Amino acid sequence: MSERPDTPLLDTVQYPSDIRKLQKAQLPQLADELRAEMISAVSQSGGHLGSGLGVVELTVAIHYVFDTPDDKLIWDVGHQCYPHKIVTGRRDRIRTLRQGGGLSGFTKRAESEYDPFGAAHSSTSISAGLGFAISNKLSNRPGRAIAVIGDGSMSAGMAYEAMNNAHEAGNRLIVILNDNDMSIAPPVGGLSHYLARLVSSSRYMKTREIARRVFGKLPKPVESAARKAEEFARGMVTGGTLFEELGFYYVGPVDGHDVVGLVEILENVRDAKDGPILVHAVTVKGKGYAPAESAADKYHGVVKFDVVSGKQDKGPGGGPPSYTAVFAEALAAEARRDEKVVAITAAMPSGTGLDKFGQEFPERTFDVGIAEQHAVTFAAGMAAQGHRPFCAIYSTFLQRAYDQVVHDVCIQNLPVRFAMDRAGLVGADGCTHAGSFDLAYLCTLPNMVVMAAADEVELTHMVHTMALYDDGPIAVRYPRGNGRGLEIPAAQKLEIGKGRIVREGKKVAILSLGTRLEEAEKAAEQLEAKGLSTTVADLRFAKPLDEDLIRKLLTTHEVAVTIEEAAVGGFGAHVLTMASDLGLTDAGLKIRTMRLPDVFQDHDSPMKQYDEAGLNAPNIVETVLKALRRNDLSAESGAIA
Repeated sequence: MSERPDTPLLDTVQYPSDIRKLQKAQLPQLADELRAEMISAVSQSGGHLGSGLGVVELTVAIHYVFDTPDDKLIWDVGHQCYPHKIVTGRRDRIRTLRQGGGLSGFTKRAESEYDPFGAAHSSTSISAGLGFAISNKLSNRPGRAIAVIGDGSMSAGMAYEAMNNAHEAGNRLIVILNDNDMSIAPPVGGLSHYLARLVSSSRYMKTREIARRVFGKLPKPVESAARKAEEFARGMVTGGTLFEELGFYYVGPVDGHDVVGLVEILENVRDAKDGPILVHAVTVKGKGYAPAESAADKYHGVVKFDVVSGKQDKGPGGGPPSYTAVFAEALAAEARRDEKVVAITAAMPSGTGLDKFGQEFPERTFDVGIAEQHAVTFAAGMAAQGHRPFCAIYSTFLQRAYDQVVHDVCIQNLPVRFAMDRAGLVGADGCTHAGSFDLAYLCTLPNMVVMAAADEVELTHMVHTMALYDDGPIAVRYPRGNGRGLEIPAAQKLEIGKGRIVREGKKVAILSLGTRLEEAEKAAEQLEAKGLSTTVADLRFAKPLDEDLIRKLLTTHEVAVTIEEAAVGGFGAHVLTMASDLGLTDAGLKIRTMRLPDVFQDHDSPMKQYDEAGLNAPNIVETVLKALRRNDLSAESGAIA
């Protein structure tokens, strides 16, 4: 365990009001100590490192200049917020990040008044900030909204939709673009920093306002041309013409690591009468920690690590491959066989395994940025033109493109293949990243085929099945984490809508979908030990259901239990509907559905999360025994009567 850094100035700061008591000359020291504290904390807890290191100076400057929490500060994406949490009353818990009962890895309204808006998915900050700003305007309250949006988040259309509607907020809305990979800005130097101070200064603003009033008395075409000329001239020397066209007064680019310079510019922005204003700050992801700055991913997400060497604790090695890796290899095999196979992801190439796919097939790999809606319709267009697109998007992120799935894919019955990683509960990332709802939102759609892999062998077969399926859209869901360590045979094509019997029994039937199969098999062993002969079936398909297999199981067993890693409204609900429609429950069958509880579960280890959800083997056994016990009690009541 690394020693805690010496932080005498940071030790005097519990809340932002304490930062505002400091002299400007002390702020660089505070930023250095804050960075050291963050590195120390994340080395012990794991989490997102590089993004937070890049906004240390921004965090200090914003809290120094603005009156948080009355001024609303929104981080986008929320994993930039670790330094913010340290200086907003949560330093004593910062080493509990992403652990059960500890701090969330993202902003969270229930955690602090300094987190006015939860942000774990991206590109929402400007819309939310606009909402705060307009609400204050309508209520005649003075507070401002400050949205800090990463340049990656600017790849989503929602950010531009918000900016296009931001004019009414006026100076109550300030957007800070955190450009951390030089994707937008030219190099920042003394001249550009000087220009940023100049165009944000009150002197320039007043001169601009005088000119505006003068030109306002001229004929409309002349006035419009003059305004455009001023914007264009300013855009030529500072950049930002696009943002000006969207209605923002652009300031930048500025050095996002010069905390004193940032304060001076933000003070100008705070006091400006014009608005909304966009401040373009250029930062370095991983700033101030050499191992992060030199790493390809800037230590975006890390496990526990040694601060001195930067070496991450990878834990015991040699285990089974992750489901993500199994998917990537299976997809690469299909691409080698079929040149029509292409892969699409939305800013998550490494998270979905497509980074490795892209190394082998760079011309057939498309990362569209944080633009899930575009990804789905782009895939639909490719499918309509004869390619076989695999759209690899986390289950929780595919929610953002639901209309496109319905309108552009399913209604047209286009063969887009959806690979939904992170299905079910996801541990430390918590409810914002849990893949809880995909079965409920996909299984209701006509033409859609939905599969869930029980293990790595099944996932390999399902990827092969998807590649060969051209009759319409098809999806597979699989969890975060590693497989069971099974040897993977040659891929086989599965019959659509057909499950399999894993274990034969007579009294209890467990109908499993997905990776709860292993727990179902454990439960069957425990039930057998109690004298309850148990069948275990892997249904494979949530849609279409294997009606023949389900009918057989429900009519030949006394108790039937469905189990899935998804919310109510999914697999179990469809089995119940089928059983009701066919009258399979009329003869007294006891059927129970086991699924995720109707709550947003907080972050914890996956095993603890599934214990809390009641989806492990002991919970299955308890569900069966309760079903049988109720039947016995009913019989006894009838005899007494």
